Amino acid sequence: MKLDRRDFLKVSALAGGGFAIGFGRNLLAADADEFMPNPWIRITPDNRITIIVDKAEMGQGVYTGLPMLVAEELDADWSKIEIEAAPADKRYAHPWFGVQGTGGSTSVRAMWQPLRQAGATARAMLVLAAAQAWEVEASSLRTDRGSVIGPMGVKATYGKLCTRAAKIAPPKDVPLKDPARFRIIGKSTPRLDTADKVAGTAQFGMDAKLPGLLTAVVARSPVVGGKVARFDAEKALAVPGVRKVLPVTSPVSAGVAVLADNYWAAAKGRDALDVTWDAGAKATMSTDKLREEMTGLAQSGQGAISARKEGEGAAAFGSATKVIEAVYDVPYLAHAPMEPMNCTAWVKPDGAEIWVGSQAQGPNQMTVAQLVGCKPEQVKINTLLLGGGFGRRFAPDFLTEAVLLSKAAGAPVKVVYSREDDMRGYYYRPQAVAKLRAGLDADGRPIAFAATTVCDEMAEGTGFESLIMQGRIDTTAVEGLANIPYTVPNVDVGWVPHKAGVRTWFLRSVGSTQNAFFSEAFIDELAHAAGKDPFEFRRGLLDKHPRHRAVLELAAQKAGWGSPLPAGRARGIAVAEAFGAWVAQVAEVSIEEGRPRVHRVVIAADVGTVVNPQQVVAQMEGAMVYGLSAALHGKITFKNGQVEQSNFHDYPVIRMNEMPVVETHLVPSTEPPGGVGEPGTPPIAPAVANALFVLTGKRIRSLPIEV
Repeated sequence: MKLDRRDFLKVSALAGGGFAIGFGRNLLAADADEFMPNPWIRITPDNRITIIVDKAEMGQGVYTGLPMLVAEELDADWSKIEIEAAPADKRYAHPWFGVQGTGGSTSVRAMWQPLRQAGATARAMLVLAAAQAWEVEASSLRTDRGSVIGPMGVKATYGKLCTRAAKIAPPKDVPLKDPARFRIIGKSTPRLDTADKVAGTAQFGMDAKLPGLLTAVVARSPVVGGKVARFDAEKALAVPGVRKVLPVTSPVSAGVAVLADNYWAAAKGRDALDVTWDAGAKATMSTDKLREEMTGLAQSGQGAISARKEGEGAAAFGSATKVIEAVYDVPYLAHAPMEPMNCTAWVKPDGAEIWVGSQAQGPNQMTVAQLVGCKPEQVKINTLLLGGGFGRRFAPDFLTEAVLLSKAAGAPVKVVYSREDDMRGYYYRPQAVAKLRAGLDADGRPIAFAATTVCDEMAEGTGFESLIMQGRIDTTAVEGLANIPYTVPNVDVGWVPHKAGVRTWFLRSVGSTQNAFFSEAFIDELAHAAGKDPFEFRRGLLDKHPRHRAVLELAAQKAGWGSPLPAGRARGIAVAEAFGAWVAQVAEVSIEEGRPRVHRVVIAADVGTVVNPQQVVAQMEGAMVYGLSAALHGKITFKNGQVEQSNFHDYPVIRMNEMPVVETHLVPSTEPPGGVGEPGTPPIAPAVANALFVLTGKRIRSLPIEV
C-alpha cells in the first residue's frame, strides 16, 4: 500500500470504530470462573476487583479517577481495587473521538456516564446472583463495600458471587446513584499508581526490555524538511556494539538509524556516521522572517477566513469614542516531557507487538498494521506509563520508526530520542501573530472587537480534521479568541492560514495557549484605556457568562484584589474557558534583577462535579506551572532552517527557586465534570503580563516575557 504523509496520518489516526475490525472475545475473554460483565471490570473468586483503564496514564491521574467512577457505582471496597491497562480494542473507542486515545482533557468528561453505567450494571448482576442463590427478591438486598447483604444480615462478597453472576444477562438501563449518596466520588483519594512509582517498579515506555533487543537512534536532517543525500555506515559500524545502520523512510520521518546493543553504543555510532544532507527549500528560514511575514498578514488581513462575525463590523468602529489596536505574537513551543519519545516494536511473521507510552492506542494499532501489512487484530499494543505527554505522544513518528526498523532488522527494536532529538523533533505548538482592535464608547464600554490571527493549520494530517475543522476554519487556531465571553455587540474574528513548513501539533490546552494570552492581555489594555479596574471591567462584561464571572470573582476575592501589596509588587488577573472548565488566575509579580518574579498565584476553577479533589488541584497547579514556564522562558526559534534550542539549558522550565506560592480554590458544582489536565494553562501568561504593566507601564505583547 502506498500512502502519502497526509493520507497515512489521516487513516492511522481516524480509523474510527473500525480500527480493530475482527477483534473478538478472545482478547478480553474472561476465564470460566471470572466475572467480566463489560470491558472495564473483572472480578475473580478470590475477591480481586480489577478495573481496566482504557486511557493512558501520563501523570494526570486517570489510573485513579476512572476506577473511582466504576467503584462508586459498583459499591466496591476501594481497598480491593486493582488497575490494569487496557489493550487496543474497538470496544475502548473514545465515545467522542471514535478511536481509542487520551487527549483533550476528556478522560473523565467522556467516561463519566459509561463507566458509572458499567459499575451500576455489574452491581445489579451481582445482586441478582445473590437473589438467585438465596431465593429472595433482589429488591430485598443491598450492597456495601464489595458485598451483597441480605435478610438477617447474611452477606456474600462479590468474589463469592462472581461465578454465578457471570451467567446472568446484563440488565438494561440500571439507574445510577443519587450524587448525595456518593462515598468515593468527590473524596480526595491517593493515587493507585503512586506506590509502584515510588518503589521504582512502575513500567514506563523507556523501561521495556526484551531478549535480543536492539536500541536505535536516528540521525535526522538538521534543517526542517531536509532529506538524506548520501550516507556511509563504515565508521558507525566500527563502534563496538553497533550492529546495523539502516535508512529510515516513512510518511512522517526520514533519516538514518544506528542500531546497537545499548543506547550509548547507538549514540556513539550516530556520532561517527557520515551523512550528507539535502537541506531543501527551508535552509534560509528564520524566526524573524516568519514573524515579519505573519505580522504583515495579520495587519492586512489578506486571506482571512471568518470564524465569528456579529453586528455592524467596520461601522461600529466609526461610532467609537476611542479605538485601541495592538499586535501580539508567540513563538513555537516544544512539549518537553521529562521522558523523551521512545517506542519498542517487535515485528514477527504473524503480526507485531508494541511497548509504548502512547496517547493513541487505537491509531497506533492501525498504523502498525499498515506498516507491517497485517490485520489490526494481529497487533498487540502494550500501553506503558508516560513520563509526560502534553499531546506530543499522540504523534506517530517514534512509533513508525520503531516498527519499520524492527521489520527491517528482523529483531525487536527500541527507538530512543535523546533530549536534543525530542526538542528538535518539529512537532510544535504553532508560532502565531494576532492583530487586535477594539472600540470603546463614551462610558468606556467596548462596542466593537476585531481580531485577525495568523498561524499554521494544526488539523491537517492529524487524522482529526473532521473533529477540528468547521468549514474552512481550524478551530484550534481560533479557540480562546473567537469564543471570548465578554458582552460586545460587534465582533469580527478571522484566521489567516499560514504554512511555514514546520509540523505543528497539539500542546497542552492547544489554541487557548496563545489565544487566551492575546485576548486576556488585550482586554486588560481596554480596561486601562477606559480608566477602569481590570477586575471590575471584566466582571461588568460577563453578565451572559455566569461561570466565567464566578471564577473571576472567587479568584479576586481569595487573592485580596485591591488590597495593599508590598512595594514593588502588583497583581494581574485573567480568566479563560477551555475543555469544559472555567479558570481564573491572579498573579502577584515583581521585577528582580531585570526579570519577572512571580510570588503568588491564586487559581479559581469550575470543573463541574469534582471526582478526586486532590488530583484536580494537582492538575490545575501543574498546568499553571506548565504555562508559566512557557510565559517566562519557552521558545523554539529557527535560524538558517535549523532549531536553535536543544536541551533544558536553552529551553528552560521554571526551577524551584522561581516557583510561586500557589492556592487553588474549586467552585462547588453539580454540573457534569469538565476537563482538568489543560484548562489551568491559558490564564497564567496574561495574568503575569497584566501585572507587569502595572509595575512598568509597558505592555507585554510577545512571549516569552521580557521587561
